[in-house]
Amino acid sequence: MKEKIYNFLQSGLLEKYLVGDTSVAQNLEVEHMIENHSEVADAYDELQKNLEIVAKTNAEEAPLGVLNRVLEATKEKPVVHISYRKISRYTIAASVAAFIFASSSTFLFFQNQKLNNENDVVVEEIFDLRNDIEKNNSKLNQLAFELNKLNNPDSEKYVLRGNERAKDLKTVAYINPVEKTSMIDVVTLPKLPEDQYYQIRAELEDKMVSLGILDASERRLQPIPYMEDALALSIAIKNKNETSTSEETEVAEISLRKEN
Repeated sequence: MKEKIYNFLQSGLLEKYLVGDTSVAQNLEVEHMIENHSEVADAYDELQKNLEIVAKTNAEEAPLGVLNRVLEATKEKPVVHISYRKISRYTIAASVAAFIFASSSTFLFFQNQKLNNENDVVVEEIFDLRNDIEKNNSKLNQLAFELNKLNNPDSEKYVLRGNERAKDLKTVAYINPVEKTSMIDVVTLPKLPEDQYYQIRAELEDKMVSLGILDASERRLQPIPYMEDALALSIAIKNKNETSTSEETEVAEISLRKEN
């Protein structure tokens, strides 16, 4: 039974179910596993928490007014009724009829041109909507991929909190020693002066190695280099024009050593 549960969790069905990418039969299978196995239920709860982490970084509002413009452009155009008073004199009536026919033809021609232009607009709007759908599907696939990474049982979670010099700082690192991947989620970073920045680093046996710069505007999961023999992760405030390491200020650190 444990092997069955393990295989199910490794299949990726739970992640796909969470983002609505499963069939009816797969939905029934996932819901049955959640209801009857506490391990699957716990994994599902953890996935939902991770979804909040990922979703907040990929949020993007859909274009406003697109659907309204499409509906407005496809509304039936009013029919123009042309009436005229019958005159007894046939010659005058014929002249009036010819004039009305010419006017109506001109009017209908311009109406047809207008409808053609509006039809082109509708086609462009539909094309844009299709592009938006493709982009959203791509983001959905990326979201499922990141959720799978976070929910991987081999991934280890490390929370870095700021010390007295940066009390509001909080970042979360996800390290998978099996796949040799590392990701970091910037939760909060206190604002710095323009001449300073945050640097995340790995501590090795005999040196510190920079893993990149943390930016408060990049509120999403970001890959960082994986360091095989890293003993700790730390975050430091550095000066952009620094000339020596003495000008840095360490504000957060967490050990990566395994406790026996």
